[in-house]
Amino acid sequence: MGELSEPVWPLRLTVAPYVLLAFLTAVTILIKRDQPGSLTVDLVLCAVTGLWILGMFTLRPAWRTRPVPVAVFVTVFVLLMAVLVVRDPWFGFLTPAGYFYTFILLPWPAELLGVGAVAVVAGTAQAYDIPKTDVLGLLGCAAVIGVNVVGMCLAAWLGRRSDVLSRQRQDAVDALTESNQRLEATLAENAALHDQLLTQAREAGVHDERQRLAREIHDTIAQGLTGIVTQLQAAEHADDWRRHLTAAVGLARESLTEARRSVHALRPQPLQSATLSDAVEDVVRRWSALHGIDGRLTITGNPRVMTPETESTLLRAAQEALANVAKYARATRVGVTLSYMEKEVALDVRDDGVGFDPSRRTTNEAGGFGLVAMRQRVEALDGTLEIESEPGAGTAISATVPIAATTAPGTATPGTTTPGTTTPGPTASRPTGSARTAPDPTASSATATEATATGATGLAPGVSG
Repeated sequence: MGELSEPVWPLRLTVAPYVLLAFLTAVTILIKRDQPGSLTVDLVLCAVTGLWILGMFTLRPAWRTRPVPVAVFVTVFVLLMAVLVVRDPWFGFLTPAGYFYTFILLPWPAELLGVGAVAVVAGTAQAYDIPKTDVLGLLGCAAVIGVNVVGMCLAAWLGRRSDVLSRQRQDAVDALTESNQRLEATLAENAALHDQLLTQAREAGVHDERQRLAREIHDTIAQGLTGIVTQLQAAEHADDWRRHLTAAVGLARESLTEARRSVHALRPQPLQSATLSDAVEDVVRRWSALHGIDGRLTITGNPRVMTPETESTLLRAAQEALANVAKYARATRVGVTLSYMEKEVALDVRDDGVGFDPSRRTTNEAGGFGLVAMRQRVEALDGTLEIESEPGAGTAISATVPIAATTAPGTATPGTTTPGTTTPGPTASRPTGSARTAPDPTASSATATEATATGATGLAPGVSG
């Protein structure tokens, strides 16, 4: 069915047929004024046609889109038009109204049949003067009708094809518009998600930085202040108070330096110009001299260079564990073991202090951030932190992290285990054993290594930084 805009189609369908019919009626009156009988019949037919258009189409707009009433209306109109054409050929000028109705009102393929029927009427009117008494006349008449039918049906098919293509283009445009709208909605959603991810990343970055600063403050300023307080308290009751005062000043300066380096996220000072084993050895030696506790370092395996994060984590773990021993354990001897294995490195700190019951320790315990910070550092490198202790049997702490970077063998040389010294062991593995079965942290290299076999470690009561 053809589709016209609302201002155009009413003029073609409601005005043009009446104008054509009125004009042809006037022509009929002029031509047949001397034939009253024939004129009367023609006038009656014209009146019936006009009333049919008025009653079935003009006064019933709701029927214009209903297939059955439209089909009845067009069929009767074409028949009336055919009767008028047979009587008077000039009524062939009414066929444009028939084409308007068939092209616009009838659906496909009924449109093709209606157009063909109107074309037959139009061809009959055009061939009215051709003699039909011989074969040639009949062929001429058939040719005229055929030309009309073929031409108008072809026009109907082309119009239908044009409508289909237009509808397809419109559907494509609608689909593209819908796709663009969905794309815009998706882009808007993605932009919102991007902003949300940026916000979450920012918040995560702020949180991580706060955690890092909290750990650094604890490992530098807090431990330094604790050491300073300890030295000043010792100076109050000691004859050689100058030695304690000098140690306190040294701790203050070291803490200030480390705090500045922490603010700039730099490596700890001991690792700037030394390997991990050398840095841990220096920490053990100075801690032992500062607190007057026998501390010894044992190295097993081949020392190697690791990532800065790994070395910093293990050094901070050693510092935190030794600080806890000095604060809580009341130990007389401490053993530190640094074990280089094929795919991981472990740091074990053992003491012969009072120990504690790990099952009774709570995370709300005062001063407990040190152990939490140590665990965060180790687990951030996919490592493990283990604690093993019992009252009266000492404590042990073990931090194990994977070796994630290409490493190179260290340059440490074998030696004996002495207070504050380093002794590389002959192997790169940790024998099986338990921290609680080795209360003597000053045992030989093999014994010390065996004592930390499981990596299980612990702290004295309240031993948490």
